[in-house]
Amino acid sequence: MTLTYPLHDLALSFRALHVPGRPLVLPNAWDPVSAAVVVEAGAPAVATTSAGLAWALGAADGDRLDRDRALAAVARIAEAVRGVAVSADIEGGYAEDAAGVADTVRAAVVAGVVGVNIEDGRHGGGGEPLRPVAEQAERIAAARAAAGSARVPLFVNARIDTFLRDAGGVGPTLERAAAYLAAGADGIFVPGAVDPGTVKALVAGIDAPVNVLVGPGAPAVAEFAALGVARISAGSSIAEAAHALVRRAARELLREGTYGALAGGFAYGELNALLTRA
Repeated sequence: MTLTYPLHDLALSFRALHVPGRPLVLPNAWDPVSAAVVVEAGAPAVATTSAGLAWALGAADGDRLDRDRALAAVARIAEAVRGVAVSADIEGGYAEDAAGVADTVRAAVVAGVVGVNIEDGRHGGGGEPLRPVAEQAERIAAARAAAGSARVPLFVNARIDTFLRDAGGVGPTLERAAAYLAAGADGIFVPGAVDPGTVKALVAGIDAPVNVLVGPGAPAVAEFAALGVARISAGSSIAEAAHALVRRAARELLREGTYGALAGGFAYGELNALLTRA
């Protein structure tokens, strides 16, 4: 299937949101209602968290979810926020090889996304924590070609897990970034790098929009903006906080018989209306 409009124009709009020093801030969503809430809060685009999405589907994070289930969930998110750009975290591409990554990207476009994150970290234990640079570059090139065949200028965000996996510092990260950009990536995502000096060096050394991952304890958005960051993601942290609320509320109800943790929640009608409009 070839999709051109409105995804083509939506993809161009999404690209334009990546401005160094005026970053795109993404409170990541994991299901249709969290996506609708994020949009209602004012987010100009929606990005999924692969961890939050996997948990919502009853699977653990880390390349344990199959492509069909993951992209069916992403399609429901895109449908819930029609007209808003959606970028999907597709982990390692839900595939063993580059051809499989291309299949995933084509299916993601059909699901309605205009951006993807593809990570170079490996899961499952044993071996090296990151894919070899050449292998990951081949996977990114396959993603770029697949998006091109669909005639959608997909934003390919190459995630580098050097800091997240303690597998290298600034130098190795810059080497990987250069290879991934040459293969067709549009942006570079370096989760785990929040130290201002480190982020400044990454921004200076990467000729593309730089994405950082934030959460409790990280510098404020304004500080990252001053460093030239172009995209800021919350990752799984909002989903983690939401599930922590479930635990607090459940424990309080079961142990104390009280309901204080539920104060400040959405009114039923207000939350229901977000999806009624979808």
